[in-house]
Amino acid sequence: MKLLVTGGAGFIGSEFVRQAVKNDYQVIAVDKLSYAGDLERLKEVLDFITFYKADITNSEFIEYIFDKEKPDIIVHFAAESHVDRSILNPTDFLNSNIFGTYILLETSKKHDIKLFINISTDEVYGELKETGKFIEESPLKPNSPYSVSKASADMLGRAYFRTYGVPVITIRPSNNYGPWQYPEKLIPVVIAKALQNEDIPVYGDGSNVREWLYVKDCAEAIFAIIEKGKPGEIYNVASGEEKKNIEVVKAILELLKKPDDLIKFVKDRPGHDFRYSMDFSKIVKECGWKPKTKFEKGLEKTVKWYLEHRDWLFKKVEELKEYWKKVYK
Repeated sequence: MKLLVTGGAGFIGSEFVRQAVKNDYQVIAVDKLSYAGDLERLKEVLDFITFYKADITNSEFIEYIFDKEKPDIIVHFAAESHVDRSILNPTDFLNSNIFGTYILLETSKKHDIKLFINISTDEVYGELKETGKFIEESPLKPNSPYSVSKASADMLGRAYFRTYGVPVITIRPSNNYGPWQYPEKLIPVVIAKALQNEDIPVYGDGSNVREWLYVKDCAEAIFAIIEKGKPGEIYNVASGEEKKNIEVVKAILELLKKPDDLIKFVKDRPGHDFRYSMDFSKIVKECGWKPKTKFEKGLEKTVKWYLEHRDWLFKKVEELKEYWKKVYK
């Protein structure tokens, strides 16, 4: 079985590619290698995959790859994925996440693809207050340019399934964390700042709640859905591990033996969703998947990985310094 994985050099995509190689899939990875893509994530499997540096909005090149490689299954991770960046520059998000998804769906339609896995996000549902959980049938109420672009991609997938019969499955994971995450997201930002004894920016009062899913578990969920999921369906992939942002920050500081007085509360993000939480009983029942990694253990593994890969972390931090000045005020 031949998989074409877009965003294959990204954080979650590269974990999926590494697992796919171990599971004896043929893999074609596509990535435009923007700031968040890095072939170093694939160094252990590069000899066993076919890699194309390509932008998914380039319809002619995508057509060429499909025509040459003849993939059976598309696993579509490629996306602009950071809410803060979407607030600063929505255009890139609309182009990549909506138009790019359209190009892939249209090309898949022409090539009679067996399965199209569209990786979405829990953020398409909007926000929750202190109680409740989103189910797959919950209405979409996205609140940021990023989540709007992902909700639009979800609807494109639905349209191509209903209208053209493209066998699309939509997967909505909760917040992923783990090794190799680009340090613009909360956990690696905190690790990087703490290791340099710098102020750690926390939006608002730190009370916003996220549901944390270890990246290895997320990739395993996607394989379970490929094997047992049904086209036309949506699957929430989550962990039940809800934490306030301030709790996550303090847990990292404790692991690094750093003081809490590094924490600096900053002006809240515009339109900052308060809480995400998803019911993921559907994937458990239909695909037999359950998360394996408790947050405390996953966080410990993640911190240990960054301590062992400081060179990679601080190389990326250098790239981010000007960006951080724009967002953490």
